[in-house]
Amino acid sequence: MLVAIMSDSHDNIWNVRRALEMTESQRAKLIIHCGDLVAPFVLRELAQFDGPVHWVLGNNDGDPYMLTKISLVELKNMEPHGHMGKLSIEGASVAFTHYEEMGYALAHTGEYDLVCCGHTHVYRLERINDTTLLNPGDVMGKDGPGSFCLFDTASREITVQKLA
Repeated sequence: MLVAIMSDSHDNIWNVRRALEMTESQRAKLIIHCGDLVAPFVLRELAQFDGPVHWVLGNNDGDPYMLTKISLVELKNMEPHGHMGKLSIEGASVAFTHYEEMGYALAHTGEYDLVCCGHTHVYRLERINDTTLLNPGDVMGKDGPGSFCLFDTASREITVQKLA
């Protein structure tokens, strides 16, 4: 299964739409968002994806209560996970959070095949023992075109998708 991994949208609706278009064209079946969605309208945009969207809170999510409430009450495919999420996706154990420090610590536990994080807006791919630590960069495009990643659960390959 192909999984799209995103972070740090920061209300850039145009890049969110582009990321969704690319995600759907690649036939990804699930999205993980590592925080800093910021406003409810980004949730509503991501909810147009034809599959589950799992997300965690970041440090710039204006009203965490409202984001969570909208996800649980209004949007059927949105799955909030608080500050840390864990999934088993076709045999791959995946943890995700917003902060790189927390991601680094989770990767060192050895409990996960893949740990995803965000916050720095900088792409990072690192192997820590048997765990891959991934920061997909930012959908926002703070210092460049923006990016997200695709993770193939069968091959365990990760590819960067630029939003240029």
